[in-house]
Amino acid sequence: MTEDRNHPLRLAIGGLIALAAAMGVGRFVYTPILPVMVSALGLSKSAAGLVASSNYAGYLLGALLAATPIIKGSRRGWFLGGLALSAVTTGLMGVTESLAAFLILRFVGGVASAFVLVYSSALVLDRLARAGRAGLASVHFAGVGLGIAGSAALMALMVVGGADWQALWWASAAVTAVALVAVAFLIPERKTAPSAPVRRDGGCNPGLSILIAAYGLYGFGYVITATFLVAIVRDAPDIAPLEPAIWLVVGLAAAPSIAIWSMVARRIGDLAAFAAACLIEALAVIVSVTVLTPPAILIAAILFGGTFMGIVALGISAGRRLSSGDAERMLALMTASFGLGQIVGPAFAGTLFDATGSFLIPSAAASAALVVAGAMAYAIKKL
Repeated sequence: MTEDRNHPLRLAIGGLIALAAAMGVGRFVYTPILPVMVSALGLSKSAAGLVASSNYAGYLLGALLAATPIIKGSRRGWFLGGLALSAVTTGLMGVTESLAAFLILRFVGGVASAFVLVYSSALVLDRLARAGRAGLASVHFAGVGLGIAGSAALMALMVVGGADWQALWWASAAVTAVALVAVAFLIPERKTAPSAPVRRDGGCNPGLSILIAAYGLYGFGYVITATFLVAIVRDAPDIAPLEPAIWLVVGLAAAPSIAIWSMVARRIGDLAAFAAACLIEALAVIVSVTVLTPPAILIAAILFGGTFMGIVALGISAGRRLSSGDAERMLALMTASFGLGQIVGPAFAGTLFDATGSFLIPSAAASAALVVAGAMAYAIKKL
């Protein structure tokens, strides 16, 4: 039985569920819940952006902690603990109306999601590589898209059924708790001889340094749309009927995107694929605020969903190839850079919206950041 439970496909599915819960639900469910909260509580866009930035600040702290030798113990223990903490903080969002409490809860939830991403990815990718099934990494990372799609569908059904914003948070927490049980079963502790100590030599060649910076720009470039897309749709009369479906479209497009971009990377290389995906996403971001028609917003959602997790996987793949250190440290440094970009984006966008009544300027800045990130990644090929 133990041998079967360590089967690579079951391991990848366990990773998929972990990311679906901690990232697709724990982090991104805020997007479809946000418009309901704004209507019920009268939150300004700047306050809503601040709550999102608080989550990303926690994500940054979690990544930085994961990059240090302070965190000891098993990878499995830390990411299961992160999942449990994600469930708790998500549920508690529904028992308060205090902005200060929202900031604290989303901050702690961000720490939890970073731990799940870093430690589950390091564990799953390492075990898959040892089993000769590294290609199943696309199954693991598909969890984010499936989590977004599943939570978007659940939120839409509950809103249609008359659920309030508190119930949306409680349902999300329940989903995460169920996922925790499934992941604990699918990814058992493996008792093996201790492996050789990982290197923490900090070796960081110029290419990796540029990639980490580009990843931070990507974090800023994607997060404004990721946070406010549903709100953008709700506020535009011509496309408002698409509100229940738009985040679901993003998730459905994201689910197969990693497998697709992995195939592209095998043909043109991970850095060139990273650059191409950034350019496509830059187009999606600017279209989402300039061409407010149903066909255009649906295409933008598909292009956005079809690239944002692909870029994450391509960046991690390139980082593993360029790094001379251990997997956790590389993942943590890239996640920290990504998190720093994410902290700035929502607060920047929310403040400008309150000043101008539009997401055009912040989205244009985000689109430009994605173009620069793509150019930086492509430049690494020349080093």
